Amino acid sequence: MRKTMTGIVVSDKMQLTAVVAVTTQKIHPIIKKRYNRDARFMVHNPENAYKTGDKVVIAETKPLSRHKNWEITGYADKGQKAK
Repeated sequence: MRKTMTGIVVSDKMQLTAVVAVTTQKIHPIIKKRYNRDARFMVHNPENAYKTGDKVVIAETKPLSRHKNWEITGYADKGQKAK
């Protein structure tokens, strides 16, 4: 089974590649306060279909290049379209 995550496209300036920011919430082990962590992934953007600001689902895939081993599988919200 492939890993999947939900994130927001923050850059789509490269050809066939987008940068997706995935936010996770963690709890500090000592003070028990919640905080957010952002991870940025370079993902395959077929046909440059997804634009900046779109909420998308990404899935792990075989390495496509040095930094890309994720691909966009679709929108996180079913009714959403590219702006």
